[in-house]
Amino acid sequence: MASTALLLVMAMAIHGGGTAWCFASDTISASSPISGDRTVVSRGRKFELGFFSPAGGGSNYYVGIWYKQVVSQRTPVWVANRAAPVADPASSRLAVAADGNLVLINEAGKLVWSSNVSSASSSNGAAAVAVILDTGNLKLWRESSGEVLWQSVEHPTDTWLPGVRLGMNKITGEVQALVSWKNAGDPAPGMFTLGIDPNGTSQYFTKWNRSVTFWGSGEWKNGVFSGVPEMISHDKYDFMFFSDANASYFSYSLQDPTVISRLVLDVSGQVRQIMWAQSRDEWEIIWMEPHSRCAIYAVCGEFGVCNENSEPYCSCLAGFRPSSVADWELGDHSMGCRRNNPLRCDGGANSSSVDGEGDGDAFLVAPGVSLPRNPPWPARSSSARDCRLACLRSCNCTAYSYGSHCSLWYDSLLNLERRFQDTAGMDDLYLRVSAMDVPSSKGRKRTIVFVSIASVASILALSVIVSVVVRMYRKRQRTITFMQAASEGGNLVAFKYGDVRRATKNFSEKLGGGSFGSVYKGTLPGGQVAIAVKKLEGRLCVGEKQFRNEVRTIGVIQHVNLVRLRGFSSHGSERLLVYDHMPNGSLDKVLFGGAPAPAPALSWRSRFQIALGAARGLLYLHEGCRDCIIHCDIKPENILLDKDLVPKVADFGLAKLLARDFSRVLTTVRGTIGYLAPEWISGVPITAKADVYSYGMVLLEIVSGRRNARCWPAVEQDPSLSGYFPLVAARKVNQGEALDGLLDERLHGDVDPRELERACRVACWCVQDDEARRPTMEQVVQALEGVVAVDVPPVPTSLQAWAENSGFLMSASTSACFDSFSRSHLRDS
Repeated sequence: MASTALLLVMAMAIHGGGTAWCFASDTISASSPISGDRTVVSRGRKFELGFFSPAGGGSNYYVGIWYKQVVSQRTPVWVANRAAPVADPASSRLAVAADGNLVLINEAGKLVWSSNVSSASSSNGAAAVAVILDTGNLKLWRESSGEVLWQSVEHPTDTWLPGVRLGMNKITGEVQALVSWKNAGDPAPGMFTLGIDPNGTSQYFTKWNRSVTFWGSGEWKNGVFSGVPEMISHDKYDFMFFSDANASYFSYSLQDPTVISRLVLDVSGQVRQIMWAQSRDEWEIIWMEPHSRCAIYAVCGEFGVCNENSEPYCSCLAGFRPSSVADWELGDHSMGCRRNNPLRCDGGANSSSVDGEGDGDAFLVAPGVSLPRNPPWPARSSSARDCRLACLRSCNCTAYSYGSHCSLWYDSLLNLERRFQDTAGMDDLYLRVSAMDVPSSKGRKRTIVFVSIASVASILALSVIVSVVVRMYRKRQRTITFMQAASEGGNLVAFKYGDVRRATKNFSEKLGGGSFGSVYKGTLPGGQVAIAVKKLEGRLCVGEKQFRNEVRTIGVIQHVNLVRLRGFSSHGSERLLVYDHMPNGSLDKVLFGGAPAPAPALSWRSRFQIALGAARGLLYLHEGCRDCIIHCDIKPENILLDKDLVPKVADFGLAKLLARDFSRVLTTVRGTIGYLAPEWISGVPITAKADVYSYGMVLLEIVSGRRNARCWPAVEQDPSLSGYFPLVAARKVNQGEALDGLLDERLHGDVDPRELERACRVACWCVQDDEARRPTMEQVVQALEGVVAVDVPPVPTSLQAWAENSGFLMSASTSACFDSFSRSHLRDS
């Protein structure tokens, strides 16, 4: 390495040191190095190579390749000296040394990077040059013979470009792999790698620390990887996998050469296929694996907790803080969290504390945090207290849990995840921390209170009085305690009918009515917790026992975007369900208003968050529960809003509770006209895609701020905007005019155009005739979040049929239409 640096310095001296050279704009040679701001650009001006400093990288500089045209953001696709930055690019040089290698010399004259080709010196007098190509490849070769000595595509960093082969040389055993950046400001090799299975299969694996595999592509079958079904739906790419006795590799290409796309191994460990959206001036995610960041091994480091529903998604356990705040801010959580205060390790058998904890260490329960994925050590304990003592006896024990048995964890905790649902049956994790990190209650326990004899007598007399009062109101007290259990957020409560009647003041304040019954407002004891009580109406087709079982099933379903069921009551033929009260009512009231006063216009930001939250709630019902729950009646009236306008899907699970048969046709299934999917009428068995259709209709109403079933009158400036709005919207979106006239006019154009276009496209895909063409709710959420691209949807033929059969087609002479849906807002019972 030192001799290479000496040869380069000698070459520079021969060719004039710091003077300017004349050279081709895409070529680096011994006489034409790059330095400072000088760069080389590929002939088609697609890629550029030079010195750069990443955002957040401080004063560190690297030699890299990035997009030259179209992409406005400097996006490196390859870095030479990723682990050895230079401080002064003006006095550093990238050039071809006398031995034929491409080398980087820093400001101190030291060699910091080299192509390191041993055969480069056997030149027979032929000089080597490095050329940047329009494919993004930097090729070191001899022009005279055409011999390629080295090329950057064979040594990728974190990016996989179209046309590049990523695989394995079976003869030498060399495996080409992507390696993530350490963080957004440091291209040094990170914790994650992506490469082909070295055992010879066609799978690609993502690994943590080059050892722990946490995602696999699946085998190559029928032109796609079995674990990446998204490949089927993207017709912009051509994929190719090759394998013989010498090598195995995969490559992809773009059918449209003007499209800019790349695959990158993100600093978080996710594999992302992204495409440049020039109209929005940003990178758009086509697909990513794993879908959940919390599925990535050690994504938040030691003692870090992953939360898929928050941003940032990593946080530290109580008693801990980020090991490096600067790295965390740049997306690098590999160093995890460290303790606020060190453990004293003075508890256990030698402790005299009455609760079994030492004065230096204590335990904190981590509510809603899953147990670490690394296997625990079992311990023989007959109680939770014995389990805690067993952990205290070892200085290396950092946590324990006690369910059916005692489990201990030693040293670091990895792969912790915060869950707000699916917590039923999950054991609590007790984290060992310094007592300094726990608010102490022992001082109060040890306080000795001295009282006089007179005080004792007074207390005894008072006790007698209290006991009499307690006896007199024992029944009432039991009721209040029981009701308070519900108000404090305990398990599902089986209320007495009389208790609910009193809480609702004999059902005196009616909030409204829905498909399943009337809703009344009530208040639990203490006046702090408001409830909404639904009196189920109509003929119930289930008995008492089945009703209780089904309600308990609904009660364990909890999600931030689902209305919480607190309890129920069954009294004779009366069936009551007790929910949290939503102070902002239902979406239809906020979105459309009511007589006599119209509702103030809901901002686009609020509308989009409501749409996204409702989609997440439906996604959880379809895929997050043990059994798929089909709602069957998605409409604005069944999307409730809390005090912060967070949407909560209501009335889920009631279709099954009322024993509805999803295989029957519309006449036997109750729903709301205007939101029902075509399969309700055709008699096709109902699936979760029926909810997707209804959601698409609701999403169109969120955009327009008006009922779909109401006529849009002719507008002089644009007659095409009149008629049945879902049909109008579908045509506009299909013609690329989503931003033209579809938005609620009360917003006066105050909207994020990218979100509006995504919402309109998603809605029109949701209302497709064929349920197979509709997205899943997971795809809906990803599309709204901007995680996946959304193509232009076709116009559903059923919308045209609805318009014709319902009187929505306008007369050419009168430009009028009939509001046949909204007159009665029909429901088929």
